[in-house]
Amino acid sequence: MDMRRWMAAALAGLVAAGAGAQMAGGRSAGAPPAFDQAETLSPVAPAVLPLREQARIRDGWLRERLDRLVPALMRENKVDMWILVAREYAEDPVLSTMLDAESFHARRRTILVFFDPGQGRPVERFTVSRYGLAGLFEAAWKPETQPDQWQRLAEIVRERRPRRIAVNVSPASAFGDGLTKSQYDELAAALGDDAKRIVPAGALAINWLETRTPAEMARYPEIVRLAHAIIAQGFSTQAVTPGRTTAADLVWWYRERIAGLKLATWFQPSVAIFRRGSGGLGGNEVIRSGDMLWVDFGITYMGLNTDTQHLAYVLRPGERAAPQGLRDGLAAANGVQDAVTGAYRTGLTGNQILAAARSAAIAKGLRPTIYSHPIGYHGHAAGSAIGFWDDQQPSPRGDHPVRPMTAWSIELLAMHKVPEWGGQDVPFRLEEDAWFDGRQVRYIDGRQTRFHLIGAPAGGRRRR
Repeated sequence: MDMRRWMAAALAGLVAAGAGAQMAGGRSAGAPPAFDQAETLSPVAPAVLPLREQARIRDGWLRERLDRLVPALMRENKVDMWILVAREYAEDPVLSTMLDAESFHARRRTILVFFDPGQGRPVERFTVSRYGLAGLFEAAWKPETQPDQWQRLAEIVRERRPRRIAVNVSPASAFGDGLTKSQYDELAAALGDDAKRIVPAGALAINWLETRTPAEMARYPEIVRLAHAIIAQGFSTQAVTPGRTTAADLVWWYRERIAGLKLATWFQPSVAIFRRGSGGLGGNEVIRSGDMLWVDFGITYMGLNTDTQHLAYVLRPGERAAPQGLRDGLAAANGVQDAVTGAYRTGLTGNQILAAARSAAIAKGLRPTIYSHPIGYHGHAAGSAIGFWDDQQPSPRGDHPVRPMTAWSIELLAMHKVPEWGGQDVPFRLEEDAWFDGRQVRYIDGRQTRFHLIGAPAGGRRRR
């Protein structure tokens, strides 16, 4: 079964298995997302798996990716051999995602080799090292027979006579540029005349990183639900006491909460305060009743990342909801989200999606800034950019075509005037993780359509 048929069959199973699956505060663990539901804003978090169980699951994902994804991508990109080289603490972004859950870094010099012998035969994979790698890569070097690691690699190349040898060098993307200059020089010297067959891995490296398998997507909702739950916990009286808690206090509350759950984050959380006459306050500024709060937050769990921006409102005494002007601003940001997700088409570039989305949003009377990006193994992950917060024009970083089975952070803002704040222009920034199945964009754990309310009574939810 080729990759497209495998993905299509698995995707159909994902959708069927997830129909109607629910749990308190979210979906059942591993259930795929609904098409366009509102997020529950629940503080109920899935349990974090023991490290041993996480490792078992991740290694299962990796084996499937190596068995099925690598051969399909090599053939799609017309590559006979793919050589990846990294030294300890000088990691190639691609090679580091091919290490098993018990291998944290390249060891000394790690060389991974994939070779497609053609005619439908299985793709070989091995490591040019003394030892194999977790049963995933067979060892292909005996120093007692050939003391020189590079010469052993050259022997393997000569034996197999590949026409095109892909290596990770790229001026366009850091994700395809993991081979350092010194290692490239030594590789080329060892290959001799065969070095003429070297080509940049290019799309092969990017496609490996950006593609999410059905097994990964079955677990991703649980990962995003966990991130959303932590945000909801922080946007509550559990973490915020109006008149006392500062923006910096809340930032570090989030950091401590992540650490307490034995999770990691790929960036420092941000918290900002918006109120009448002021915007974007942070640091030691104290949170007050009547403030709108914004957070930018992400976790790393099971080798995958999240990236979320949510909004909260701190209720004044007697209030049951955020002011209508703030609710309208949140709705405007949801409208920009609709414009972005509605513009996705397989094969379009990020630049083309940006132009279509901006045109659709502006036609609706919205004032958008769009800066969405892929997510997955990395926070700002491999694939095509869809705009930047400081540049809404086409960019070389947006030239990569969008592919099915890719995950995205739908990141953007809508400017909106708030009548209750004297017509003040306020940015309503939202960011939600989603995936593109080749036909449509689905939010992995829903999207925010109403405010987190700080000061709402325990056990109940007031209007947004």
